[in-house]
Amino acid sequence: MKKRRIVLTVGGILALIGLILLVWDFRRELMLVVDPTVAHRHQLMKLIRSHGAADIVLLTIVIGLLNAIPGMSNSLLCILAGLCYGPWIGFAMNWVGNVLGSCLVVGLIKHVDVSKKIKTSRLLTALTDRQHPLIGLTIGYMIPVIPSVLVDYAGVRMKLDRGHFLLMIAGGMLPTSFLYAFGGDALFNADFKRCSGALVALLILIAMYFLVRRRMKKPTSPAV
Repeated sequence: MKKRRIVLTVGGILALIGLILLVWDFRRELMLVVDPTVAHRHQLMKLIRSHGAADIVLLTIVIGLLNAIPGMSNSLLCILAGLCYGPWIGFAMNWVGNVLGSCLVVGLIKHVDVSKKIKTSRLLTALTDRQHPLIGLTIGYMIPVIPSVLVDYAGVRMKLDRGHFLLMIAGGMLPTSFLYAFGGDALFNADFKRCSGALVALLILIAMYFLVRRRMKKPTSPAV
């Protein structure tokens, strides 16, 4: 319990410091985003291109930290990555950050006890009791409504080997990482058609969550 609180506190402080640095580094861009005129878009692109690799790395690290902290969401930063750097670079940043965040959680879970809420989650039981758990856990990573920490713990509890675990995380993080980057870029370009497509895709993922949860509640037929 004490060790978990220390880890969460340190992680929260690091994430807060990272957010403050990001707001400071992107303060001019954020002010222009609030007033997205044509002239401001051109000015915004010049400001973004003036940032070096250090800012991309910082944003990616904060995305990973927020992904690793239970109860926190990195969706706004994932959208910001797509808005600032375009869909492909933003997608890479989101994907790398989310994968690193989950890998960090997996490493910490082996040394730090998780909360009782996670251990007693009905969804956790459903994720680990299915006939095809690798598929279930991969889908769990794909659906933003399901906390990735819960899926991380489910994988550790099932004692998956490192290779399968990494492939599962990498594959599961692809859809939402691309979706947020794509949506952020569409917002920047005021492409309402693409924004609508991104919103529909997000709603489909959320609908998948409820369908998967409903199917998981159904008892499996006993083997004959």
